[in-house]
Order: sequence, then structure tokens, then C-alpha cells
Amino acid sequence: MNIKKMSLGPLGTNCYIVSETNSAIIFDPGGEPEKIITYLEGENLNPKAILLTHAHFDHIGAVDHVRDYYNIPVYVHELEDKWLGNPNLNGSALFPLGEIKSREPDFTLEIGEMVINDFHFEVKHTPGHSPGGVIFIFDKQGFVIAGDSLFKLGIGRTDLPGGNHEQLLNSIRECIFTLDDALIVYPGHGEDTTIKTERSQNPFLNI
Repeated sequence: MNIKKMSLGPLGTNCYIVSETNSAIIFDPGGEPEKIITYLEGENLNPKAILLTHAHFDHIGAVDHVRDYYNIPVYVHELEDKWLGNPNLNGSALFPLGEIKSREPDFTLEIGEMVINDFHFEVKHTPGHSPGGVIFIFDKQGFVIAGDSLFKLGIGRTDLPGGNHEQLLNSIRECIFTLDDALIVYPGHGEDTTIKTERSQNPFLNI
């Protein structure tokens, strides 16, 4: 399994393209759809779906362009299924970047085991940064796509609408820090890290 990280959009959001053989899933296409498409075409990959860790504006900027280009479905947690088309909810109305929005998702995510084509992974609900935040755990492949819940020696901000600091800390402790130490954490922004590193060194969780 191959994981391609692309820093995209106005806030440098990490978009991940997870692929195996010629199939792929796109996580958090935050902007610059032409870069996503160029990579997929160059690698001869056939994307099967777009999955969102949450629906803040910096994670959805390229959703419609990529969805329509490949005619693939978009998934997000049910608590944020109305956020994609609402700049007040997705946060773009709060920043001087212009409104960012897309059509509503095609499906809502089911918590637990999920299968898309040959991709098998687990979805966990990790509210706090936003109400419908989720992580995607590829346990056998040794990684987790964590969105804006957990960063390298940091955590997601909780001062936007729907954020809750204590809820986020609880989500990290109960849903992320219970995972295997060796798992690589691919965050929504910044550098990769590991469960072990964050459990032992993250200053926000070790006060």
C-alpha cells in the first residue's frame, strides 16, 4: 500500500492518497484539484471515493472538482453532512479567503469497520476539533489518518464553532492513544508522527 501526502490549499492541508495496485482513496482534498488529478493520472490510479476527516473549509476545497472529474462518492460524518455547503458552519466565512463550499456528501460514514473495494479500515469518531471529526485506522498497514485531532506534538484548535477542548483531549486519550504504539500518525497539517511519540511527549496530553 502506498501513501502520497500533498500539502494543498490556503492553509497547507495534508491531502492523502492511499493506493494499492491501481485503486485509490482520497482523504481530505483541501484545494488545488489539478495537483490531485495530475498525480492520479501520472500513477495510473483509479480513485474509488473521497473520505473526509471533517468538513472544515480547508479540507474540502477540491471536493466537487475531484468528485465530478472521477464520478466518485464523498463521505463525511453525519454531524457535518450540512457543513460542506454552509460557509458559516465550515468556517470559511470567518476568514478573509472567500467562501469555500461544495455540494452535500453522497454518504455519511458508519463508525466501525469499513470496506471500499479492496480497502479495509476502521472509522472512529473523535469529536472535539469539530463535532463530526473522525480518524481512519489502517491497522494492518501500520498507520492512522488523524485529520486535525492530533498533530506532531500538538492538537487541533478548538476555538472554532463546534470545538470543545476537553472533548478533544478525551477523544485523543480514548480513541487514539489506545491504538498500537507503532502506528504512524498522518495529521491534517504538518509532519507525521507516531502514537508512541505523542503518548509520551505531546505537551497538551502530558500536563
